[in-house]
Amino acid sequence: MVSSYTTSFSLEKIGSGEQSGSWGTTENHNWDIVDRLAAYSSVTVSSTSHTLTVREASPGSGTENLQSGMYRVIKFADAGDIGGNCTVTMAPNTAKAWFVLNNSLSASRTITLTQGSGDNVTIPNGLTVIVYCDGAGSGAAVVDALSSLKITSDLTIGAAAEVDTKIIFDGNAQDFHIGLDDTTDDLVLGVGSALGTTTAMSVDENQNVVFPAGNVTIGDNAGTNDDLLIFDGASVDFHVGLDHSSSKLVIGSGSAAGTDSILTIADQSVTLGDAAATDILLIFDGNAIDFHIALDDTADKLVIGSGSTAGTDSIMALTDQSVTLGDGAASDIALIFDGNAQDYYIGLDDSEDDLVIGLGSTVGTTPAFAIDENQVTTFKAAAVGATNTDTSNTGGITLDFQVYQNFVLTFTGNVTLDNPTTEAVGQSGVIVCIQDATGSRTLSLGTDYETAGGSGITLSTAAAAVDIIPYFVKASASIQLGAVQTAFS
Repeated sequence: MVSSYTTSFSLEKIGSGEQSGSWGTTENHNWDIVDRLAAYSSVTVSSTSHTLTVREASPGSGTENLQSGMYRVIKFADAGDIGGNCTVTMAPNTAKAWFVLNNSLSASRTITLTQGSGDNVTIPNGLTVIVYCDGAGSGAAVVDALSSLKITSDLTIGAAAEVDTKIIFDGNAQDFHIGLDDTTDDLVLGVGSALGTTTAMSVDENQNVVFPAGNVTIGDNAGTNDDLLIFDGASVDFHVGLDHSSSKLVIGSGSAAGTDSILTIADQSVTLGDAAATDILLIFDGNAIDFHIALDDTADKLVIGSGSTAGTDSIMALTDQSVTLGDGAASDIALIFDGNAQDYYIGLDDSEDDLVIGLGSTVGTTPAFAIDENQVTTFKAAAVGATNTDTSNTGGITLDFQVYQNFVLTFTGNVTLDNPTTEAVGQSGVIVCIQDATGSRTLSLGTDYETAGGSGITLSTAAAAVDIIPYFVKASASIQLGAVQTAFS
């Protein structure tokens, strides 16, 4: 019986009674093959096409049958740039074997591994792959053994040395990476294959997460599922999310969007609360005192107050039709106008039960006027009416009682007071008549001006004479003129 050979690597199996006295040589050849099966070799590539022979196609009896493709770990190298990417054919196409292969060609050349018309595997320059050949003949394929890798326990990348370690996702148009930037002790995710270049997200040793690019998108525009960022608390959860059913961004308690909403942002509005029978507050947590803006749901009021509880120490409350300052407590309430050089206030002086307007920021200090509980108005200082000081008056003139309280008129000719339309019932003041340097100017009256006994007004005639006429508006179209006081000097 003659020798036969193993399918994958042509190990010679000596036939019964064959090779008498020389079988030891054959066995040594077999052990040389086995030795390569557990070893590494460097294979020199000299052109863009190279054949890596895995087994002798027609092995000879008693010969070594050794091939360079019998090594399990192979590094492809060159003596200089081969001028292009290289295709390595794993021969013969019936050989079934696995390899650890490294591409160390110069000039960044890639290597494509092929065995037949089936799938191929490309080794990027400088990288290592683990592949197997299925030996299926003309349709044989080279398969990436790690293309669908499952790891059931820990996977450690790096060896605690001061070097960057990374996983690179080699895309068709764009590469990405996840890696440890050892110079900053940050775990980073970024664009490209170089660590620290175009970082999209980083996590530091304090668990701080930074998005340098600024944009973070949650969701895929599907419009069917809620997209949530959930904060898993010890006693209560919170969420920030898009409630797709209402097309609103919500912040709320719990882990489900739209449940117990605290704040909701729609296309044109921001809503606090979720219509439940609870108070909703925006609290300003101060160093010495807190303040709040809130919905006091028990009273259906929007309130601004001190403290952190709605309805307690209210400063201002808004109901459906009114704005209320104060909360009925025995304290002064003030609306203060903080001026550059001078402050003013409008306030309730609770000790006097007076509404006052005054100078400064303290109610009751330097009041200008006050209204008491009997609607009596008290002026704490002089009240000055607006005065018209016209220095050129002749012919018919119409006094504007809506703009002015008092009138100081210099006559440059004879004057007629035409009937006005702006007088207000109860209005009073004075009309001062001054003769110019010529003197003897007269005053005539429209029918709305009424004098005692209908006698009219006779002015002093001397040059520069000053006369004063008091008036009171009794009714519309009825302006009562008092006796003229003449010749002031």
